[in-house]
Amino acid sequence: MDTLLLEYLPILIFIGLAMVLGGALLVIPLVIAPSKPDPEKLSAYECGFPAFGDARMKFDVRFYLVSILFIIFDLEVAFLFPWAITLGKTGLFAFWSMMAFLGVLTVGFIYEWKKGALEWE
Repeated sequence: MDTLLLEYLPILIFIGLAMVLGGALLVIPLVIAPSKPDPEKLSAYECGFPAFGDARMKFDVRFYLVSILFIIFDLEVAFLFPWAITLGKTGLFAFWSMMAFLGVLTVGFIYEWKKGALEWE
């Protein structure tokens, strides 16, 4: 039993060292760093301009449509690269599965197009 516990000693030392180091890294900045923020530092920052408008304003629906469009193309690229590399080994089933997947993505793209997500005025 003692030999089994000795095998866990390096893990316990590592955990103890991590806790001491983590605690030190949390406490040292509280002791050393100055904490005198001025009103300018505490103000909201918005691209160099003073904050204007309400932070809880509603976004235009087109914003969400563009984000859906991004997800559609991101998924397409993420799945097309491995599929294209292994297409010779996977056969016709993988080919038609990907065609069905691309068909679903095409339907999503057409939906985005019809909703006017690609038209910014």
